[in-house]
Amino acid sequence: METWEAYRDVARLGRKTRLPEPQRQTLWQIFEKVRTGLASRKLITLSEMFTKLAAAIHKDKNPPFDFAVVDEAQDIGVAHLRFLAAIGEYRPDALFFAGDLGQRIFQQPFSWLALGVDIRGRSRNLRVNYRTSHQIRTQADRLLGPEVSDADGNIENRAGTISVFNGPPPDIRTFPDQKQENAAVAEWISARSKEGIAPHEFGIFVRSAAELARARAAVEQAGMSLKVLDENVETTNGFISVSTMHLAKGLEFRAVAVMACDDEVIPLQERIQSVADDADLEEVYNTERHMLYVACTRARDHLLVTSVEPASEFLDDLRA
Repeated sequence: METWEAYRDVARLGRKTRLPEPQRQTLWQIFEKVRTGLASRKLITLSEMFTKLAAAIHKDKNPPFDFAVVDEAQDIGVAHLRFLAAIGEYRPDALFFAGDLGQRIFQQPFSWLALGVDIRGRSRNLRVNYRTSHQIRTQADRLLGPEVSDADGNIENRAGTISVFNGPPPDIRTFPDQKQENAAVAEWISARSKEGIAPHEFGIFVRSAAELARARAAVEQAGMSLKVLDENVETTNGFISVSTMHLAKGLEFRAVAVMACDDEVIPLQERIQSVADDADLEEVYNTERHMLYVACTRARDHLLVTSVEPASEFLDDLRA
């Protein structure tokens, strides 16, 4: 949006409370200062870049690509989709999307249809899971429920999915204090290691950087070396990978421990306290659930989920 009028009139998708015009005016003044500052330095944001590209492609009517294949489609944003819509604007089969609504953790929901991408009646659910055991997948699916839907009413029914192999059931445990949690996770790591799982085949996940020390302590108590993953998410032979849930997407390990699933840690209390609208609060809870789901489904064969009393309310659903 490039004008005050456009921002003033835009609908806030899913919000029960309309942002009053005086508040919008205050926010627009801030946005304008940022926009002016960027322009003076001859800089643009990534979203603005994709928006400008979309406008150029639309005007030229000569797309630079014949086809576009998009993975992790649940996490693309408005500007990205506007760009992709421009590529496929004049051809019915130019775009192919693959995604999982259950793994949407980065992007607020928005209408694809409003941006010219209509997948209604043109999508199907893949039913065979090749990387997660039946026991882990079925238990993790309890975090999401039988159906997940998008802003255009497309429904992803998760019933009927099968895994091609079995494994031990997930272990979900709650402890009186962090010392006992660390000891239990260390013992679990040692036991899996004796069964032949190599260090790089372990992943330890926590909700945020504030809990990384707990994961470190458990791995060190097990006498193993560790690497805290950064945005490059590169695992290293001989090292157990320790990471926040945000970096879990796309990773896979034979054994995963998801630690520190305490009350006020997941869902993160800071996020809950930052919202005032019921719809925003619902979205916070949904994305927090999805993050735990993503972390749990990084496990191929073994999954341990731990917490310190009081445990996260999500663990009740995971155990159900």
